[in-house]
Amino acid sequence: MDIPLGGWRMRAAGGFTGRANSTLTLGNPGMPIADALVRTVEFAHAHGIGPCAHVVVGSPAEAGIEAAGWHVDETHPGGAESLVMTGPLSPGEFPGAVVNATPSSEWWELTAGSTTPSDAQRHVLSSYPCVGYGVVSYDEAVVGAVRGAVIGDLLHVSRLAVRPSHRRLGLAGGLLRVLYAWAVARGAQRQALQVATGNTAAIELYKRLGCAEHHRYRYWVPAA
Repeated sequence: MDIPLGGWRMRAAGGFTGRANSTLTLGNPGMPIADALVRTVEFAHAHGIGPCAHVVVGSPAEAGIEAAGWHVDETHPGGAESLVMTGPLSPGEFPGAVVNATPSSEWWELTAGSTTPSDAQRHVLSSYPCVGYGVVSYDEAVVGAVRGAVIGDLLHVSRLAVRPSHRRLGLAGGLLRVLYAWAVARGAQRQALQVATGNTAAIELYKRLGCAEHHRYRYWVPAA
């Protein structure tokens, strides 16, 4: 569910992921911010999720949201603050890495925590028409996964995961390069991704692949 509120967008998807279950506060909501936040709360309650605003750090909306009594959600599962990184694509090959047109049970287990995903997980991760489901195998076992969605000339990278037992082997970088090759074949020329500011290992990986910080965002919630 994605409903416009002026330039804002109120989103709900069964509670799976912060982005899909928050109001994106870009642009002008077409009404005073305090009134727009009331609409945000009403929308969230109507769809069985907690009220939450996705706010770009330093954006025009941020001060108004704070003045309305909302605060940064320090308990958000993904971390209080995330950064958006953008960069070029450097395609390549890597042994054991492949991008599939449909997600396997191993892909679901690594990216969503279960081989039998919920309807909300399926909707958020597999409803877009141009999505690739990357996996990398080591010793004949799937140990890494990633999701890529091509929109226009932009590859959106998400859900990158490598089993703890197989980290620091170069698998994540190799898998990403194979995903880049898949995306370039579908018209992508650059990439974008979100990563929690506390995930320093992932940030350093993306920097090595040519990405740089574009902006930061935080999730804000109303006072109890």
